[in-house]
Amino acid sequence: MAESLFSVRDLHLALPDMTRKPLFGPAPRIEILKGLSFDLPAGEITGIVGESGSGKSTLGRVLVRLLGVSSGQVLFRGKDISHLDEAQLKPLRRDLQMIFQDPMSSLNPRHTVGRIVASPIKRYGIDAPEKKAYEALERVGLSTAFAKRYPHELSGGQRQRVGIARAVALNPAFILADEIVSGLDVSSQAQVLTLLRGLAADMNLTIAFISHDLSVIRTVCSQVMVLNRGEIVEAGRCDQVFDAPQSEVTHALIDAIPLPEMDDEWFDSIKFDKV
Repeated sequence: MAESLFSVRDLHLALPDMTRKPLFGPAPRIEILKGLSFDLPAGEITGIVGESGSGKSTLGRVLVRLLGVSSGQVLFRGKDISHLDEAQLKPLRRDLQMIFQDPMSSLNPRHTVGRIVASPIKRYGIDAPEKKAYEALERVGLSTAFAKRYPHELSGGQRQRVGIARAVALNPAFILADEIVSGLDVSSQAQVLTLLRGLAADMNLTIAFISHDLSVIRTVCSQVMVLNRGEIVEAGRCDQVFDAPQSEVTHALIDAIPLPEMDDEWFDSIKFDKV
C-alpha cells in the first residue's frame, strides 16, 4: 500500500450560517464536516464526489489550508497543519497547489500567460522563472508562443491548461483539482483528464479530484470517497465502489451517469438510399 501524504483524523468544521444571522450578535454555526477520517495515498489521484452541499469543496479547501478546522487533525507528511498560522504555513504553500474550476476568473486578464505561470515561481525566489514557466507550459501541451498571449485569447481548454501549468510549475507534492472540467466540452474534458493523469504519473503527484460526476471520477481516479451532508458514506478503490456500491447515495450518483441510448423510433424514421 502506498504511503499516505495526508492523514485526516476526526475532522470537524463548523462555519457561520449567514442565512440565519440575527440583527444583533453572531450568526449561528452550522457543522459542514462531521468527523471525517481518511488517508490520501502518495502518488495517486483520489476522487472526492458528492451532491451539491455535501461538503466536498469545503474539504478540499481544508486540505490546502484555505480553511481551518474546528477540531481534529490534518496531517501532511506526518505533521499536523490544521492549526498552523499563516507564517508557519508559508514554507508548506509551495507543496500545496490548486487548480480552480473557472480558469477565466482565476487568471489575471491583464497579465500574459507567461507572467501568470512565472508569478508563483518568482514569489518563491526560484532561479530562471521565465525558463521554468516555458517548461511548465510545454509540460501541459502548450508551446512557448502561448506565453505572450492573454487569457481572453485562449479557448476554455487552453485556459485550463494554463491553470494546470501554474500549479505544476513549482513541482508540488499535492494538487487540489476542484471541478476543473465541469465547464469544458466533452472533447476538452477528455484532453484535460488525460493530461492530468499523465502529469500525476510523470511527476508522482498526489491529487484530490473533486467532482459531482462519477463518470469523470472513474476515468481519472484510482480511489474515491463519496460524501453526503459532511460525512463519508463510502470509500474504496474505484473498481470496487463502482462494481459493488454499498450506499444509497453512491447508487444514486451512479444512476445519474448519462449513458448513450438508441432512440428506436428516430432510427426507424431514417430512410436509407439503396446502393
